[in-house]
Amino acid sequence: MVDYYVKRSYAQAASLTQSAQEALEQLENLLAANLDDDTVLEWEKQKSSGKFAEPVPEIPKPQKPVLTPISKEPSPTDATYRARGFLDRIRAFPKRYSTKAALKALFERDYDVWRQTRANLLQKNSDAEEQYKQELEEWNVSIREARNSWEERERAFYEAQRRNNEHIDKLRPAYSSKEPDAIAEYCALVLIRPSYADSFPKQCECQYVPENRIVVVDYQLPDSESFPTLKEVRFVRARNEFKSYNLSETARNRLFDDTLYKISLRSIHRLYRADALNCLDAIVFNGWVRAIDKGTGRYVTSCILSIQTSKKEFLAIDLAHVDAKECFRRFKGVGSSSLHGVSAVQPIMSINRNDRRFVSSYNVVGTLDESTNIAAMPWEDFEQLIRELFEKEFAQGGGEVRVTQASRDGGVDAVAFDPDPIRGGKIVIQAKRYTNVVGVSAVRDLYGTVINEGATKGILITTAEYGKDSYEFAKGKPITLLNGGHLLHLLQRHGYRARVDLEDAKRVLDDGRK
Repeated sequence: MVDYYVKRSYAQAASLTQSAQEALEQLENLLAANLDDDTVLEWEKQKSSGKFAEPVPEIPKPQKPVLTPISKEPSPTDATYRARGFLDRIRAFPKRYSTKAALKALFERDYDVWRQTRANLLQKNSDAEEQYKQELEEWNVSIREARNSWEERERAFYEAQRRNNEHIDKLRPAYSSKEPDAIAEYCALVLIRPSYADSFPKQCECQYVPENRIVVVDYQLPDSESFPTLKEVRFVRARNEFKSYNLSETARNRLFDDTLYKISLRSIHRLYRADALNCLDAIVFNGWVRAIDKGTGRYVTSCILSIQTSKKEFLAIDLAHVDAKECFRRFKGVGSSSLHGVSAVQPIMSINRNDRRFVSSYNVVGTLDESTNIAAMPWEDFEQLIRELFEKEFAQGGGEVRVTQASRDGGVDAVAFDPDPIRGGKIVIQAKRYTNVVGVSAVRDLYGTVINEGATKGILITTAEYGKDSYEFAKGKPITLLNGGHLLHLLQRHGYRARVDLEDAKRVLDDGRK
């Protein structure tokens, strides 16, 4: 048995060492491995066809209580309480035998005990059955809610899948027509497809500039915490324990720098090889890392390397045999001599962050007074009002809110950008100037938009109210539902007054349609 345990421990240590070495070798060979796999994107493979993998929730059903049986009711005719005959007296001699009066008293005493015991047991059994009934009702509610929630997640999964596949079907002809936004999205799909390591981020943003046929890439590089550090595991038999050996700090820093250079070069290679329409003459690759600023102690995202290459010159090199850092320098790449220091550099060329969907804003909230019925406002003014309100909400944290043109076709009325590193991110806001109850379909649409936009949260705000199904659907999802009362409260919080009169709004809007 001891020999078996020792052999198994040595084998386990060898297996862990092999896995660690393979992880390091994967990064070591990142630049040269499978270069022929960098090919034109296959559109059908970008579609989702997987099944919803989450199992149907199962909550154990309460067990029926085991009821305590009640003993048989005592009777005066029971042998215990009957007077004995002549022969019984002889057999019982020399024992003293009970009289009829004593037997009667014994029966009455035992009967009282039985009756009290019976009452106690009946109450105990009744309490157990009542508790079981309550537990069963709670279980039915829990299992119904759990399954309803599961069904909503399943629907959202397939809805997101449908939207993705529908989007790919629209993107394909747009790319063939060389629409700039479609080319940029195609490039992003090419770059997020490979997995350099499971712990590395898969996030980038691209912009295509048709005037000079350049694509600008902002790529999220892995931070130092995402890198493997384990080098070897040994089993120490004398101490009956495993001992881990990690890379030295120098080796970790070298691995970090080399890998980032390799990711930048390999990403450029992928884009050029995937350029099916031959519309990329040059690529600007900006590598960004999220790390702690040692001066403030807070997380910041900084560009730490930037490189520009021309297609003809880049494809002329033999990527399998270059030194990544030297190759990066040859193309006049910008970056500190030690990337692991995470020193920020100025990108050679930056992405223009102005979303074409955004429209110019104008002031609405300043025109409000107590006579203004916001449920009867023109929808353009209502959307601008929502923008102004949320600008004031996000202003203290440096956030920004922009109104979009997509409210009639893409489902987005405004987009907020909250820079807070914990609760922040991209927030989709939809405004519904309704006079009737908002149905669950609007909430489902918002949830799908949140997923498609890659947002952290969605906010739906209306002048009316939401139905029960809407609130049920929003449970457990990054969605906030605000009704007319919430809207008035937001206005008051920022020093403005208005009113919501749905019946008056119906009359006004109906008259406007005539």
